[in-house]
Amino acid sequence: MKTSSSKRFLSTVAAAAAILGLNLAAAPAARAAAPQVKTQAPGYYRLMLGDIEVTALSDGSVVLPMDKLLTGAKPEQIQQALKNAYLDGQVETSVNGYLINTGSKLVLIDTGAAALFGPTLGRLAANLRAAGYQPEQVDEVYITHLHSDHAGGLVADGKPAFPNAVVRIDKREADHWLSAEKMAQAPEAARGGFKAAQSLLKPYQDAGRLKPFDGATELVPGVRALPSYGHTPGHTVYMVESKGQKMAVWGDLMHVAAVQFPDPTVTISFDTDSASAMPQRQQAYADAAKNGYLVAVAHISFPGLGRLRADGKGGYVWVPLNYSSKP
Repeated sequence: MKTSSSKRFLSTVAAAAAILGLNLAAAPAARAAAPQVKTQAPGYYRLMLGDIEVTALSDGSVVLPMDKLLTGAKPEQIQQALKNAYLDGQVETSVNGYLINTGSKLVLIDTGAAALFGPTLGRLAANLRAAGYQPEQVDEVYITHLHSDHAGGLVADGKPAFPNAVVRIDKREADHWLSAEKMAQAPEAARGGFKAAQSLLKPYQDAGRLKPFDGATELVPGVRALPSYGHTPGHTVYMVESKGQKMAVWGDLMHVAAVQFPDPTVTISFDTDSASAMPQRQQAYADAAKNGYLVAVAHISFPGLGRLRADGKGGYVWVPLNYSSKP
């Protein structure tokens, strides 16, 4: 038997339901589980460097056996460094490019791998469009070096992927990879790199839009090429500067942050000349830490932007750029 208080409670609930248009007798509709989407957001991140707009562009990521590729250190040292970063030997490596809008020129530094390294890469062009630009708008493309994960995106379906752009690259880099003599002298396993570089540059050569430079050169106001030879014969860093703010685009001065920042003497088997690449790496890390400028790194987790701080033990700590929801 219901008490008067319970009757009053039920009548209050019924009145409230009537006001809200609810049918208490109706059972809630069954809902199917939402399907998992399993995609990432478009891979771009934007910031202002003085008056210059910088947009980091993700080409994707690829898994590489870095414990086998890194050189100049004992295997147990490399394994421990990876373990400290909660990584195993199979490191998922980002591939990043950087779009520089100076206000008068639109410059792309490195183009990603396109389809040359499998389906998890090749997204830079789509992310460029997602960021609000079109490949046809790019005025100049600067290549840090001609390894395919940095230059593979130069070409799409055999044609220039950036049809109105001039391609700039250090003369030593172009001379090396375009040389039939050097390709003939190279080990058989290395000749594929020469063939790839030649096919990527050919459409721009044929159009008269491949324009090498010689060493340290201001390419456009606010962007300067700085030689860092070693990883490849003409490997180049690009320094972007506006209103006293600086950003160095490093190319392949770093491959595995967990290992090479604590110990910059660690090299990689991809180096053309590791004996030259190592001091270039050490010098770049020391200068970035001393002067506190921003660094853009191709193979650090996207967007690959941050600064270095000396750890007092001969190594460095990577300090990622603080996220901002506005450029």
